[in-house]
This record gives sequence, structure tokens and C-alpha cells, in this order.
Amino acid sequence: MSMDLRSFEEAAEKVREVTLDTKLIYSDYFSAVAGSGNKVFLKPENMQRTGAYKIRGAYYRISRLSSEEKSKGVITASAGNHAQGVAYAAKQYGVKAVIVMPTTTPLIKVNRTKDLGAEVVLYGDIYDEACEKALELAANEGYTFVHPFDDEDVATGQGSIAWEIFKEQPLTDIILVPVGGGGLATGVSTFTKLMHPDTKVIGVEPEGAACLKASLEAGEVVTLPQVSTIADGTAVKTPGNKIFPYLKKNIDEVITVPDEDLVAAFLDMVENHKMIAENSGLLTVAALKQLKCTNKKIVCIISGGNMDVITMSSVVQQGLIQRDRIFTVSVLLPDKPGELMKVSGIIAGESGNVIKLEHNQFVSTNRNAAVELRITLEAFGTSHKQKILSVLEEKGYKPKIVRTTL
Repeated sequence: MSMDLRSFEEAAEKVREVTLDTKLIYSDYFSAVAGSGNKVFLKPENMQRTGAYKIRGAYYRISRLSSEEKSKGVITASAGNHAQGVAYAAKQYGVKAVIVMPTTTPLIKVNRTKDLGAEVVLYGDIYDEACEKALELAANEGYTFVHPFDDEDVATGQGSIAWEIFKEQPLTDIILVPVGGGGLATGVSTFTKLMHPDTKVIGVEPEGAACLKASLEAGEVVTLPQVSTIADGTAVKTPGNKIFPYLKKNIDEVITVPDEDLVAAFLDMVENHKMIAENSGLLTVAALKQLKCTNKKIVCIISGGNMDVITMSSVVQQGLIQRDRIFTVSVLLPDKPGELMKVSGIIAGESGNVIKLEHNQFVSTNRNAAVELRITLEAFGTSHKQKILSVLEEKGYKPKIVRTTL
């Protein structure tokens, strides 16, 4: 098929059968981050069925299968959002779905995919090995392989997001879209340039997995030697070969974001919008501070919100440390009664909140001269942290910042 306006219209109508209405959310906070009179709106696909946009492409792809193909079933390889999208879509059509997942996939994701009616095959340690197995099974059993991103039907289904954005807000100046393999970016940018050629579409990748940026610079699809990022949903070495021409033609710019900015963005999203977005979904808001524009209407696609609780906890802790809202300070004090109370009193006087204490009597051979006290504190931010340190210094405790561990 060709990705034309008729196919996008068909996809937009079709996916409405299963998608939730994720209306744009205006963000005062992220508008301030973008600055210069810009207005930022969020497209919250993290609130979508199965927690991500992937259901769109999967549903549209399966809708276009012949009766014979549907009778044989579909297969894919995924450890994340695509797995659930295919499983859910196949269930709606009464089509058998087989999902090959790496053996390292967290049990909660395996069970969630099974709960949606799919047959799960665990194979290989990484996605590439699982994908090879899925292609082998497709050839042997006659299943149709539903690619996570390198498929025009899948990309067209994802493009229904852009259709909805412009239906709600026709005068959108910039759309920021996360990029992994490029399926979402292909659909969004292709539709946008067909209908609203003056709207700028910017792809956003993690610094540690910028395969599209590398490919665009080379003028052809290239494979990164390795990827390393906390944005696991976009940790892709090679963009799609079939969809690369669309990306090359329609993406205006690619921005890359370091992992530490994603940590900060997670905290910002939770505190200001009370929403959970996975690291890949946060790429677009993390990129806002890199924009150089004035008085524009900007839409950030928040692509998904599937994050396990352990990862969530770690990101929150790192975000608080990064923002100087949690820090650990080491002070030396005489080993005699009342000294700990004096230090605690100083911290309390400056509204610091002690959350952990470590007392080391063996830092010096002369305990009467000095023992070490490590104090992990909660503060309001950098200026408050510096005030606490200054007062401790004034009182003669010579505080030293040490690596914070919770």
C-alpha cells in the first residue's frame, strides 16, 4: 500500500473502534520550560488501552489481513508495548496471536500479554534472537508477521495520532515525536506533511540509541554498534528499511536527549500532571528546552506509560538526588554524648529533614578527636541544600558531600 490521505483516513476511522480518546492537555509547566511564549500540549498516549500507542498500528495492520491470513494467525516479537498491542488487536478480531518474547522479559509483561489472549513463546536473551525465532515460526506455520515498526500499514495506523492532533488543533506549529525504529515517526510525519506541510515534525531519540540521526546523516540506514539508554522502548540499533525513505523525506529535525534529562522529566510529569510516562514517552518533553522557537503551538506525543514499579522507584530516587532534594553529607565530630543532637538541631533549624544516619567510629584511630557521621537529608532544592551546608560550615563541622545511596 501507499501511505496516502485515503489510507490515513481509513486508519483513523478503523482504530477508533478500539482506541480511547486521548485529547490534548495544555501544560502550563512545560510551556514555561519551552519559554519564549510557546504553548505546549501533551498527546497522552500513555493513557491509551494497553498503556501505549502501539495498539493503533497493530489493529490497523490486522484489519487489512485477508480472511485466509486471519485464519492462520499472526506473530510478532516484542518484550513490551508492541506485544500487548498485537495481543489486544488480535483478540478483537478473533485471530490467533503468538508473541515471541526474550527469556529475560519481566514476568508481569509476560502475564499481561497472556491475559490478552496471546500465546507466548519465550526464546533468546535479546530481542534480535526472539525476532529470528518469530520469523522462523511465521515461515513454518504460515503466520503473518506483524513488525513493530518497519511496516507501512503499522506506520499508517500510528499516523492516526497526527490525524487526531490536527482535528482537535488545526493550527499546530510543531510536533515532537519519540523515535525508536521509526514507525510512529513515519506515520505522524507523513500525514503531517501531506495535510499540513508547514508544520514542523521533530523526531526525538535518546543519546545512547540515536539510530535515526546517524542514518539521516549517512543518507542511508545504518546500524549502531551498540545502544545504551534507560529509554528501553526506543533502544533500537537500526531504523526500519522500508520506512526510512518516508523519514528522510518528512522529518524536519532530530533532537537527542541524555538519560539524565529523562529522569528529570519523569519527576516533572508526575508532580505537575500526576501522570506516569515511561522513559521513551518522556523524550518529547525532555527535548523542549532544546527548542529555539517563539510563540509556537507545540504538541509532545507521550507515547506510552508502561513502567514497572521497581524502575519507577529508581527513577524517582535519582530525580530527587539530581534536583538536590535528597543529598548525603559527611561531618566529623567528637565521640561524646550530645554531639549528634547538636548536628540534628542545626539541620532542624534550617528545615532539613533527616532520612538516614550512618555513624562510623573507625574513621580515626583517636575516637575522641573525631568520628564520622553521614547524614542523608531531604531539602527543597539546591539553594536550600547550600544553606544547610553553609550553616554546618559556620558551626565548625566541615561538611563534605558524598555519593547518595538510599
